[in-house]
Amino acid sequence: MTQNATDTDARPGSTGRRTAARVIGGAIAAAAIGVASFGSISSAATGEEINASMTIIAPAAAGGGWDGVARELQQAQKANGLVNNVQVVNMPGAGGTIALGNVSALDGHPGNMLVGGTGLLAATIQFDSAATLDDVTPLAVIVEEYDVIVVPADSPYETLDDLVAAWREDPKSIPWTGGGSFDQLVVTDLALAAGIDPVDTTYISSDGGGEAIQALLNGTAKAATGGYPDNIDQIEAGRLRALALVAEEPIDGIDIPTAAEQGYDISLSNWRMLAAPAGLSDDDVDGLTQLVLDSVATPEWQDAIERYRWTERVITGDELDTFLKDEEQRIRNLYEEMGL
Repeated sequence: MTQNATDTDARPGSTGRRTAARVIGGAIAAAAIGVASFGSISSAATGEEINASMTIIAPAAAGGGWDGVARELQQAQKANGLVNNVQVVNMPGAGGTIALGNVSALDGHPGNMLVGGTGLLAATIQFDSAATLDDVTPLAVIVEEYDVIVVPADSPYETLDDLVAAWREDPKSIPWTGGGSFDQLVVTDLALAAGIDPVDTTYISSDGGGEAIQALLNGTAKAATGGYPDNIDQIEAGRLRALALVAEEPIDGIDIPTAAEQGYDISLSNWRMLAAPAGLSDDDVDGLTQLVLDSVATPEWQDAIERYRWTERVITGDELDTFLKDEEQRIRNLYEEMGL
């Protein structure tokens, strides 16, 4: 990603500015989220049940991964009568942190859920955003998606070891690409596992998986990391060669060896989660968590998992808190290794 952080409220010593920003943000958040969310905010204010009205906020434009999660959840909730009125609002910008900032200002309004994940957590670190996941109420991780390491089909690198050997010999000679900041984190993780200084690595940021694939096919890049769903069609068509799947262990239905099996201990996954505003009662948090669990148990959601080639992984409660803390530290360490 090429955006730069412009919000300095999250920097040390800025507690007063950050508090003021959230007070101001609270007054404008409903307008920023849009007219579509008015019903859910109003219903929360009058004490109506969570199942009466819900706004699911995708912190990106329509058509991306976060939007897909939001709309599939909307369909699952509608089709099964889990929520009477459920709407999706897209709020792109700054890696998802604009939407996060607005949701963080909706304290006490349970009729809103924010889609997020690895990329959003990474963006809060990369952009030093005023709002972080500490300013909302994480409800659940629901799925994860794995990156795959690919090269053009005519590449001289037949295996991951072949690629790493050439990369190690001359790091600048292997230009990498990927569809966003998450993919760059995976490249950084691989560099560290291979004993290569990430600062010496050439990484060409692409605007999405499609652009990254084109960079490989036209020779701009020699290797790439990207989501398995984004690359599988090109792999099956014989245009790209898959060298490794970035996962802790082999995945049923994916006939690609993991990087760990080949001696490179990398397993950062692109997980997706849901969060709600802060300042909710325990009953509201329990109700929202149950709504998420009911939603992902529906046939419609299970069908979406197959279509998007997601891997189901549900994490809630104390386990979720521990997971998010560990992931934040892991991603922060990778950015430090990148010199950012």
